[in-house]
Amino acid sequence: MAVGSQLTRGTQKKNVPTTFSSFMTSPVVTAKVNKLVGGEKGERFISSIVSAVSTNPALAKCDFNSILSGALQGESIGLIPSPQFGQYYLVPYGNKAQFQIGYHGYIQLAHNTGMYKKLNVAEVKSGELVKYDPFNEEIEFEAITDPLQRENAETVGYYAMFELNYGLTKKMYWSKERMLNHAKKFSKAFNSPSSYWQKDFDAMAKKTMLRQLISKWGYMSTEMQMAFESDMAVINDDGSKNYVDNPSVADAFTPQEDAIEVPQEQIQEEEPF
Repeated sequence: MAVGSQLTRGTQKKNVPTTFSSFMTSPVVTAKVNKLVGGEKGERFISSIVSAVSTNPALAKCDFNSILSGALQGESIGLIPSPQFGQYYLVPYGNKAQFQIGYHGYIQLAHNTGMYKKLNVAEVKSGELVKYDPFNEEIEFEAITDPLQRENAETVGYYAMFELNYGLTKKMYWSKERMLNHAKKFSKAFNSPSSYWQKDFDAMAKKTMLRQLISKWGYMSTEMQMAFESDMAVINDDGSKNYVDNPSVADAFTPQEDAIEVPQEQIQEEEPF
């Protein structure tokens, strides 16, 4: 689904909408959204985006085109726009909205391929790791079975695995220290209070595990490839992407030369879309 400058060109005239709601309900944008998304579905899309933005003052101050482009990017790869599902978020960076996929989004995209028999990602608690042999890909755990005890136990690492329908199985384990080093190296906003590494380290860690595992060995549909390309990017009117954070070593889909610097004081301390 192209999200180009032609989408909002009609809004750049004299009567420029002053609120996101008026922008989204303007005749030009409504017609284009309905054309790209579809009649009744387009109406629900507009309603969902307007509702989410109305609850986030910092996001409402962002460039309207970047919000719409990010939301359409999520729609084009089959993710649900509601932040309650955690499939993708629109996060204010300066005056732009950055498109971020949650780990639930990667799980949904994998499920949509129909190729994954099993897919799991989880925190590893203190005392649960029994054996880790990276050379033979042998990982053994002894899980804490009491839910409350496990919840209160210290997280020492992260585990992800998948099994494809034809039998290929891959597993990955990272210690929390390795994950912390990775986050510090590849996230420019890591130390900001608004960074999701600070707000929800475990969720970001699980997302990282899925990106690493699937990009190396998993089956990737066209939608999943688009997701890898768009994740952590500001989607421009012409469909090009600017990346706020540095790419992961494994993420060949995210060219570092396109990265943009955002001063820490411009990063909004707000919940995501």
